[in-house]
Amino acid sequence: MTMKSLLSTASVALLLAGASATAQAQIALGHLADYSGGTSDVGTPYGQGVADTFAWINKNGGIGGKPVNVDTVDYGYQVPRAIALYKKWSGADKVSAIMGWGTADTEALTGFLAADKIPDISGSYAAALTDPTGAGGKAKPAPYNFFYGPSYSDALRAELTWAAEDWKAKGKTGKPKFVHMGANHPYPNAPKAAGEAMATELGFEVLPPLVFALAPGDYSAQCLSLKSAGANYAYLGNTAASNISVMKACKSAGVDVQFMSNVWGMDENAAKTAGDAADGVIFPLRTAVSWGGNAPGMKTVMEISKMSDPTGAVYRPVHYIAAVCTSLYMKEALDWAVKNGGASGENVAKGFYQKKDWVPAGMEGVCNPSTWTDKDHRPTMKVDLYRSKVTGATDGDLNDVMKKGTIKLEKVKTVELPRKPEWFGW
Repeated sequence: MTMKSLLSTASVALLLAGASATAQAQIALGHLADYSGGTSDVGTPYGQGVADTFAWINKNGGIGGKPVNVDTVDYGYQVPRAIALYKKWSGADKVSAIMGWGTADTEALTGFLAADKIPDISGSYAAALTDPTGAGGKAKPAPYNFFYGPSYSDALRAELTWAAEDWKAKGKTGKPKFVHMGANHPYPNAPKAAGEAMATELGFEVLPPLVFALAPGDYSAQCLSLKSAGANYAYLGNTAASNISVMKACKSAGVDVQFMSNVWGMDENAAKTAGDAADGVIFPLRTAVSWGGNAPGMKTVMEISKMSDPTGAVYRPVHYIAAVCTSLYMKEALDWAVKNGGASGENVAKGFYQKKDWVPAGMEGVCNPSTWTDKDHRPTMKVDLYRSKVTGATDGDLNDVMKKGTIKLEKVKTVELPRKPEWFGW
């Protein structure tokens, strides 16, 4: 072997050793984001919240002195793409954890996550992801699935609890009529059975479900069905973009129904786009305050926001703030793992079990207290219900509209649900 080839071999070895050392000096995360698919209307602010939070974490020293390398990929809300990305992230350069997104892909990955011991804190709040052992018998074990906030099912149970009280408060008699609306898809269907069972228990007449696609469209037919059936309370299970189409069509058709939406089905942007058609919609909020709210932790949120908006002029909707909370829970689980044997997926999962009624540092008054245990991944049974209020024209910049008070998110009620064993996993 010549001296030149020896030097070449040595150079390659040094490069490989350097690459390996760099990998070891970082903490790797996968991040599934929807910036272009069927849920991009809410996926975009949520994904930005994740990206900004980890950029801020790195700016402030990373985790245990190590930078976090977040591989953010817009998977377009497509399950096959999510599975392909997972194969990459679970390969030779295995990630410590995943910041997930949709229900269909999160449920599809559940078994792989368990086998490979990779925790995924997802944007899906499907109750099927809350049973780590499978003891509840209604869902397969999901020991490496986490999320922040009430499950879709528990949120709907809380909304129905409010609706039953609302019906009585208005002096109405007879059985109120309830209908579940949404795409025939794992995400809007996730709380359907639980919601209809709760409605029956509370004395509602449950109407046949109405299907409408996840994409915006003409949903006049669904509104006419609501009207002819005499529905009193309708749950919108889709994300905001398609819900807006329904709300506008029903407003035009003169449908007198109280809409209640999925957590992803209403926000400030949706109220702005839908205008007065969004007035009065009831929906759950995962955080204790919205943008600019009076809470010590809002200072941290504002600092994080400046990672992509140095001017501080951009209004951040509720989904952005929920993403900040979610990312900081992951950050503190990683912190614990690094201090207790390293940032393996197994250690990161254990990190979620270390605190009770947990609020990330610096987020007081913003993130609602959460508790995960190795027997129960329901982080909370408390559901804060809000009402969207629209009192004028919603043209112009969202920041201006919110400052004027044309759009308001008004707290209606906090429902403390019992942690019933029979609700576990569905």
